[in-house]
Amino acid sequence: MRETRTAEFKEKITNTFLKTVSAFSNYDGGEIFFGIDDNGNIKGLADVKQACLDIENKVNDSITPQPDYTLELQNNDRTIKLTVKSGVQKPYLYKSKAYKRNDTATIEVDALELSRLILEGKNIRFEELPCEDQELTFDILCQKLKKYIQIETFNRDTLKTLNLYNSDIGYNNAAGILADKNHFPGIDIVKFGENISVIHKRATFDKRSVLEVYEKTLEIFRDYYQYEEIQSADRKKVERIPEAAFREAIANALIHRVWDVESQIRVLMFDDRIEIISPGGLPSGITEDEYLAGKLSVLRNGNLANVFYRLGLVEIFGTGIARIRQLYEEGFKQPEFEFSENTIKMILPVFEKALDLTEDERKVYKILSRTILKSISEIAPYVTFGKSKTTQLLKEMSEKGVVKIEGRGRGTKYVIK
Repeated sequence: MRETRTAEFKEKITNTFLKTVSAFSNYDGGEIFFGIDDNGNIKGLADVKQACLDIENKVNDSITPQPDYTLELQNNDRTIKLTVKSGVQKPYLYKSKAYKRNDTATIEVDALELSRLILEGKNIRFEELPCEDQELTFDILCQKLKKYIQIETFNRDTLKTLNLYNSDIGYNNAAGILADKNHFPGIDIVKFGENISVIHKRATFDKRSVLEVYEKTLEIFRDYYQYEEIQSADRKKVERIPEAAFREAIANALIHRVWDVESQIRVLMFDDRIEIISPGGLPSGITEDEYLAGKLSVLRNGNLANVFYRLGLVEIFGTGIARIRQLYEEGFKQPEFEFSENTIKMILPVFEKALDLTEDERKVYKILSRTILKSISEIAPYVTFGKSKTTQLLKEMSEKGVVKIEGRGRGTKYVIK
């Protein structure tokens, strides 16, 4: 046994566990085991019945509001398990402070995190708060609505229908994000060359309608990952990365990001992939597996998502990730997802159709795909087999039409066709 983000060990009963009760109540819940040391060794408690009373009294007297918890005797009544559920009346305070888990440690939340907990406890989202700027225009939103859903008139009633305006508070933050000009961050794009020291293009789109940010980002994508191929008398559009996947990824980043931090979505474009890094980790109440499987959708910005849905920029809520993965179903490389407390990173590789390769050939293929040309000596350090087998594999891959061999002797180089 070991401590985790949702499990803590306490050899004795001291007030320090109350900070963790606050943390578990404020976020995803967890378990505290009493009578077990930091290394997971069972030490036992002298009087478990009295210990249960002590724990119960400390929680009831020290945490406000009252958290939802249960106590259970374990290990032949030598240890106690305190199970704390995520609460709905956030924030849960210990000595007037709110706490959260940071890996296996419990720390006090900062002012921004506290304000988020307060809003969550009131069932209010940031996008529903009054926008600090009430002098807003919506020409871009108006044009999109008229084009895609054929509305005849656009006025304040339209904004009310979209939950962007309220007679009591005026425009909310969702309205501000969609307004022609605003104070919100957008997207920062960098297109790299052969390495990160070479930058082909840098573009930043912010303080403007999120709909314009979305369109401008797509334009840059098309410049670098689409081209036309002439076949006989016809022109065929070739997509190095499926545009539908990129559209879903950008829409997903805009809809699900946190908007209460001055941080842009970062789009890093490489020859072999695109990385999209969105501010804000997974919403509370959803696991990585649920997010990737599309089994559960927790909308961080429901009003914004509704506008994207009405405009046809996203399909059914919660299916974006599943659709991206479906678009790569026949691909050799699959999209990757990385999660941290404050970010979600999505990696879309250049689409390459799955090939009839052996496991060892796939290893060589992956190494070759990282750069344009490689020699045997450059490939060999990254595989578990020697130069002789590597050479034979490359010869077989050449016969399959997957690899092209250039040069002779020591100058021989290999490139993916």
